[in-house]
Amino acid sequence: MSFFQRISRAVIGKSRVDDDTLDAIEEALVESDMGVETTLKVIDRLEERVERDKFMSFDELVGLLREEIGSLVGESVEPFDFSKKPYVILVVGVNGVGKTTTIGKLAAMLKAQGKKVLLGAADTFRAAAVDQLTIWAERADVDLVKQAMGSDPASVAYDTVQAAVARGADVAIIDTAGRLHNRIDLMNELTKIRNVIRKVVPDGPHDVMLILDASTGQNAFAQAKEFARATDITSLTVTKLDGTAKGGVVVGVSDQFHIPVKFIGVGEGINDLKVFDKQEFVEQLFAPEDLK
Repeated sequence: MSFFQRISRAVIGKSRVDDDTLDAIEEALVESDMGVETTLKVIDRLEERVERDKFMSFDELVGLLREEIGSLVGESVEPFDFSKKPYVILVVGVNGVGKTTTIGKLAAMLKAQGKKVLLGAADTFRAAAVDQLTIWAERADVDLVKQAMGSDPASVAYDTVQAAVARGADVAIIDTAGRLHNRIDLMNELTKIRNVIRKVVPDGPHDVMLILDASTGQNAFAQAKEFARATDITSLTVTKLDGTAKGGVVVGVSDQFHIPVKFIGVGEGINDLKVFDKQEFVEQLFAPEDLK
């Protein structure tokens, strides 16, 4: 069931917005994985507005919801700053969220823009991660830096940015271990990677991108919280957002962590990574197509 369907069913048959309506809307927001904190924020704002206009029509209510939710979603930002060369992206996230796949799609997107891209396989703890990134590098037709299994991830990161500088790459994208291990260990590992990058590119990494899976619901919030504690996350990519049913995750993480969403994954294809557009996203949340 889409986000719009949930909202419409919450108010169907209602001649006015009352407490029962607000309760139903609250339930619909929670079911869309917006998170309790953000949901309550939206409901509080709705209550204030409804208090001034108790006889609000369905269209007015939807317009009000669209306005309030839009205010909680961070503004769209430019995903890359090509004035920095190489532009270094450090990608973090737990296993299974689509981290390596996202890196491959990013590489393909940049390659299509005529950019020279270099990937770094710094998740040296899983052979599958390196193998998967190798396949994506071949699909996107970009170079890959990798070392033997069990190598120091920071060493791979260093080699990657060093090669990026030597080869005149526009962008270097570095994969990291997808484990939410002990926070101190995670912090130490990411700090070490950041430090070795700065030996070559003093202002790098330019983006520390956290990948979240929209289908995991509240787990996405927990992951964002833990990674935000371990390192300075500068952007988010939300994957597996094939429909609007779970679109609330984007609203919730954007509101609670105040980190811009740069990309959303809408499918498995190499071109199914989209630059996040706030206006388009909010419009799609409220699109009534599924009711036809």
